[in-house]
Amino acid sequence: MGDRYNIHSQLEHLQSKYIGTGHADTTKYEWLVNQHRDSFSSYLGHPDLINYIAICENEAKARVRFNLMEKMLQPCGPPPDKPED
Repeated sequence: MGDRYNIHSQLEHLQSKYIGTGHADTTKYEWLVNQHRDSFSSYLGHPDLINYIAICENEAKARVRFNLMEKMLQPCGPPPDKPED
């Protein structure tokens, strides 16, 4: 019983510390946005991926970097309307 409580408390700590780990109330939209932002930040953090994308799109590296930063604002479009209670 002690191990289960310990694991549960560790999971709660991770969920409060890192936004992308989600929680029980995470919607599909929020989860998808986190996935897209994680991917874009990974691309931005690896210069070789920026070079590869720039060559594929025939764009300058700075333009690719700018486009990825712009996509991070709303990677999946505007949030869906929340149903009123």
